[in-house]
Amino acid sequence: MKIAFDAKRITHNGTGLGNYGRMVVDMLSTYAPENKYLLYTPDPGRDDLRGRVRLCDSVEFKYPAKAHSRLGRNLWRFSGVSKELPRDIDLFHGLTGELPAGLKKEGVRSVVTIHDLIFLRYPSFYKWIDRKIYTYKYRKACQQADRIIAISEATKRDIIHFFHIPEQKIDVVYQGCDKNFKGTVTEESRRALRRKYALPERFLLTVGSIEERKNLLLIVRALVLLEEPMHLVVIGKRTPYTARVEQFAAEHGLGDYLHILNRVPFDELPVFYNMAEIFLYPSRFEGFGIPMIEAANCGVPCIGATGSCLEEAGGPDQIYVNPDDPEELAAKIRLLASDPALRVQIALRGKDYVRRFEPKVLYRDYLKVYEKVIGK
Repeated sequence: MKIAFDAKRITHNGTGLGNYGRMVVDMLSTYAPENKYLLYTPDPGRDDLRGRVRLCDSVEFKYPAKAHSRLGRNLWRFSGVSKELPRDIDLFHGLTGELPAGLKKEGVRSVVTIHDLIFLRYPSFYKWIDRKIYTYKYRKACQQADRIIAISEATKRDIIHFFHIPEQKIDVVYQGCDKNFKGTVTEESRRALRRKYALPERFLLTVGSIEERKNLLLIVRALVLLEEPMHLVVIGKRTPYTARVEQFAAEHGLGDYLHILNRVPFDELPVFYNMAEIFLYPSRFEGFGIPMIEAANCGVPCIGATGSCLEEAGGPDQIYVNPDDPEELAAKIRLLASDPALRVQIALRGKDYVRRFEPKVLYRDYLKVYEKVIGK
């Protein structure tokens, strides 16, 4: 097969959608090298991100033939790509909820990945104009695509509910996490990180942009209820919501126990996970919840939230709480913090569960979707 991808996020986004695109391309080129994978991106983007893609004979970056201005490159991604695809292309895969216009006119079959429809599920978390743009693009892509990949059963349910897409058109294909989270962390790395960030001996960890949906305030409210204060390390991009959390922590005597870190290098994240006592991820809603998989691969027990897809990501042996109940979260933190044997038991079971998200397992699911599209 010869498969084209919308690769802008691969070359421009260091986390999230960029990680997903790089993961898909890397697993396919590793386990199905007989195919050709063409990565269409409006410009080379960041050298470090492009360098994360496993370069081999089956992978090739493609750039606009003529577009040089920013507007020209955006228009190329919107519609010009369709005209530049080779005639023997088997299909186009939109990795981030979008498809270029004109694919059907050029006779090109397509697949689109939908990560989440949180902007429709929780509209108050998004600007009005963003909701309108996302809704238009995602609905049109779902209608246009020959098949849709949903990254979780929760996302599949939302696609059916909001866009009225037939269930038979949607395949659930999970995603994994970067291989960096599956290696061994040395004691030297731990000591260096502790010195660099002045980390306490024991700490809880949460990772993700600090926005209201991620529910960081719930964690701090739960910490207030503990008999003994516990340190919380937060790794994520600051937003205006961060100030609310910091103010609450200060007002309740937890200012010195809240450690908010921004712009942490990607290769340091596995060390943080491995050093944490418990990983907390009480997000109100996620498309899938990759941090749960990252934490499980690093052997740390997790507490997630009910209500979306986190049980799919973490598995049945992790702990889940109501995202509006600080007392329940405090009770579960108290339980795990006081029982080392239970933490080890949950961590081992979690690590076993996430083996289903290994590339050597997942790549077959992608190929099955592609084969449905091209009729093999």
